[in-house]
This record gives sequence, C-alpha cells and structure tokens, in this order.
Amino acid sequence: MEKLRITLAKYSRWQPLDMYVDRMEAHLETDFSIAVENAKALLESICKEICDTKSVELGKKPSINAVLKQAFVALGYTADELVTQVSGSLANIGQYIGNLRNEISPTSHGKSLEELKDRNDKVDLLTRDFLIDSTLVVAVFLIRAFEERQTHAAVPVVGTVEAPPEYDDHEDFNNFWDESFGEFTMGQYSYPASEILFNVDMQAYQAEYKAFIESDEEPAGEDA
Repeated sequence: MEKLRITLAKYSRWQPLDMYVDRMEAHLETDFSIAVENAKALLESICKEICDTKSVELGKKPSINAVLKQAFVALGYTADELVTQVSGSLANIGQYIGNLRNEISPTSHGKSLEELKDRNDKVDLLTRDFLIDSTLVVAVFLIRAFEERQTHAAVPVVGTVEAPPEYDDHEDFNNFWDESFGEFTMGQYSYPASEILFNVDMQAYQAEYKAFIESDEEPAGEDA
C-alpha cells in the first residue's frame, strides 16, 4: 500500500483518504470484511471527488460500478476503445468489491451467528490480495490521472504543440516492458502491459521510456 500512501502524500487534496488505507492494512488478515468495506469506500470517495470537481452528475444512489464508470467519463476516457474496455473491467472489479462487502460485512445486513463466524472464510488469501491490490492500482491511477489533467489544464500552451508519440515508435521499449510484465487478461479482453501503459498513462509511459533509454546509454565502468 506504500505506493498509494506516497500518492496521497504528494497531493494534499487526497490526504484524508489515509484513514481508509490504515483500516484496510490493519484488518486485511484479521477481519477482511472491514478491509473490503474501506476498499469500497476508498474508491467511492475518489470517484465522487473527481465527478464533483468535473461537474459530472452521479444520481441519487449510484452503484460503485456506476461511480467508477462516471469517474472515467469525467477524466475524458470515453473516446479511446482500449481505455474504454480497461475502465469497464476496472469498474467490474469495483462492483465485485461492492457485492462482496454486502455478502461478508457483519453490519450490511443482519446475519446468523453461523454466518458471522464463517464470513471471512468465504475469501481465500490469494483472492484477498488480488482484490486489495486491484483497488490500490485503480485508486493510484484515478488520483494521478485527475491531478495530471488538472495541472495540464492550468498551464497555458505557448507556441506549437508537439505531436504525441506513436506506440509503434518504441518497439524495443515495448518489448522490454511486455517481457517484464506480460499481458493482462480481463474477461474476454487481453492487452500487453506496454499498450495499457501507453494508453492510460502517457506521462508514466514516457518516463519509463526515458529511463529505459538512459539505462542503455550508461557507460561501462573503467577497468582498474
């Protein structure tokens, strides 16, 4: 959860969300229902802040799935087909977290004593890690995407605008990134890691490409 904590510390607007991160971390192994409740609340808070700031209506009682999708709409991720599919898959993860919260939380609905005793056993440790890690990835992405767009909107454009890079221009880097992280499968869709990074976070893609180039250019050490 360190990456999310660093992101929250970097952008003061989001620092109150530390409360949810603390609760998730404290109860991940001892009471997963509490971790799930706070994971859901974390995503909802981020998405609602984005939608409020961008004046995107959410309706009276939107589901976590609807809130996530509207946050991506507010960030402008509707025209590009790849990002639309990725954001839809992420929204489905959010919906699953919401459903799981209702299923295992001791306070969402009245439960029998047997249900209370067994509720955390419904989710194995591997699935717990996957759900929480997915939540953290989505949370960091949404915050960074929002903040970077806010910054870019506030900076006036002077002179000519440089054309954005083409994905196929950096084949060596793309191959390196894909060999390192592979492909991500979400339902019937599968995308290489480099393509996802290129389409959902251009600034991160360019930073990683620069680091890749610089690592290749480092001179070898001199012989003694």
